[in-house]
Amino acid sequence: MNLLQLQKAHKAYGPKILFDEETFAINEGEHVGVIGPNGAGKTTLFRTLVDEEHLDSGEIIKSKALRLGYLAQEDDWNLEESGEEFLQANCSLPLWQLKDLGLGLGLRSHHFSEPLKNLSGGYRMRFQLLFLIGREPNLMLLDEPTNFLDLESLMALEKFLQAYEGAFMLISHDREFLRRVTDHTLEVEAGQITKYPGNIDDYFEQKAQLRLILERQAANQDLKKKSIEDFVRKFGAKATKARQAQSRMKQLEKMETIELRELPVRARIQIPTPSPVGKEVFHLTNASMGYGTKEIVSVKDLRLERGDHLGIVGFNGVGKSTLLKSLSEKIPFLSGQLKWGYQVSIAAFAQHSTESLVAHHTVLRSLQEKAHVEVTQQEILNMAGSLLFSGEAVHKPISVLSGGEKSRVALGQILLSKANVLLLDEPTNHLDFETVEALTSALQNYQGSLIVVSHDRGFIGRVANKILEIHNGKLELYPGTYDDYCWSLEKGALAQRSQPAISTGNNVFQSPAIDSEKKFNLKEERRRLEASLIASKKKMKSLESQISAKQQLRSSLTDSLLSASGEKAMQSAKDLAKTSEEIDLLEEQLLEELELESKTTNELEALNPQARN
Repeated sequence: MNLLQLQKAHKAYGPKILFDEETFAINEGEHVGVIGPNGAGKTTLFRTLVDEEHLDSGEIIKSKALRLGYLAQEDDWNLEESGEEFLQANCSLPLWQLKDLGLGLGLRSHHFSEPLKNLSGGYRMRFQLLFLIGREPNLMLLDEPTNFLDLESLMALEKFLQAYEGAFMLISHDREFLRRVTDHTLEVEAGQITKYPGNIDDYFEQKAQLRLILERQAANQDLKKKSIEDFVRKFGAKATKARQAQSRMKQLEKMETIELRELPVRARIQIPTPSPVGKEVFHLTNASMGYGTKEIVSVKDLRLERGDHLGIVGFNGVGKSTLLKSLSEKIPFLSGQLKWGYQVSIAAFAQHSTESLVAHHTVLRSLQEKAHVEVTQQEILNMAGSLLFSGEAVHKPISVLSGGEKSRVALGQILLSKANVLLLDEPTNHLDFETVEALTSALQNYQGSLIVVSHDRGFIGRVANKILEIHNGKLELYPGTYDDYCWSLEKGALAQRSQPAISTGNNVFQSPAIDSEKKFNLKEERRRLEASLIASKKKMKSLESQISAKQQLRSSLTDSLLSASGEKAMQSAKDLAKTSEEIDLLEEQLLEELELESKTTNELEALNPQARN
């Protein structure tokens, strides 16, 4: 059932058209990722759907059953209230349920009693999410909900959204997050809104496939048109061929025009080669970091060598930003020794770096002021262009730029410094998807040393070659890759440290660790496991049957695509992509069931010795 429809929507700001006669629908239970460049109109679309802005023309059709909830990037709250007071006064879900969910999102009991004004932006974001869920919507609009969330909280939000039975639309630049929680993708770009079945990976595959089909059809059509035009030009004047020439002309006039939309300019960031540096960048010993006399984080021995790309991980508030501020000399060390290597130069990007931009300065002047003396004017212009400021855009004053555009300018300043050590604190916040991908590629190839804090798993997993974890106030190197760390945190040894339960209302996720004080009936537990094993076997048989049927359908669609053309070919391509996505999903479910069967069998075997004792 449709919850919401947008029909022939047009929205513009002056000469800039955001949507032009666009139509789409959101159905019950759909999990939709919303992507597009900064300034394309994603947030405006959300604000229009909740009547905070209005269409120039077109209409929004809302189901009578629709309960719409909107999580904006910024909200005006009474910050004097405590989180508990606010939730209790404005939510229909019971407070205990919201507290359970809040604990899973990284909140602590004392956060609920504190005034909202005392909480950081990340903790306020969690209360915004709890407020939204507490109103029990069946369609949530989530605008960058992962900003300021640490990895553990991000995983908790991910599990919640995966199990969420209602529909949601989610704006995010985090490719890994989108891949895990969405089943449809809505592209807002160049005045058009297009909905694709499948997650972000499927979107890229389908888009490339559709463009290839259209390019081939357009090429074939051009050949056909040329052939007809040649025939008319050659035989149009001959009486014996005049009728045929006229018939061909009519055929040409009726021929459907295949429009290939011009590909948008993509960000490609090129970082100037950093200044040379010795092998050891710094050596930190017996260091204590914090504010005043309060220690936040400490480390016994830490070395950074040339070419190291360190990813800093840990809960919010454990000291990740404190570490970067100490290394960049924004705050002094409480104790310890920091020894810098030969010819080391550092440049730091913080979460609020855009605040140091001068409002009346242009983009170009802002980049020039921070560029290294050896960086040429052309390199500055190249950097501006790679950050999507080309032509007259380089002369725009900072005051008229969007938040994402300002972030790109601040990043450009850092990247033009030719520093051989970059300290980056959440550099992907407020960047659009394409710019994040460009920055990721640039930093992968960066020849200097890098220390980065980011909640974006796809970004930090590709940029970092070493992982530094802060836990219980201690800073230690993790012996493995970032993917290893994420797996351990979710399912391995690190998951046992502390993982509170989170609730979705109808679903509860509990830490795998069993409270030793809880007692259970052994006979009932065995009966439950045996029933679970039988159910798993039945489900696996059903899944195998569904996979076989879908594979046959995919073969049929592949055959039909080879002979189809025009709209029929586009529909076949979409059906083929959707069927492939359904097969992948079924195979993933089958693998999960196999793992569950193995786990249940092991638990049954573990119970049998207890029964004999």
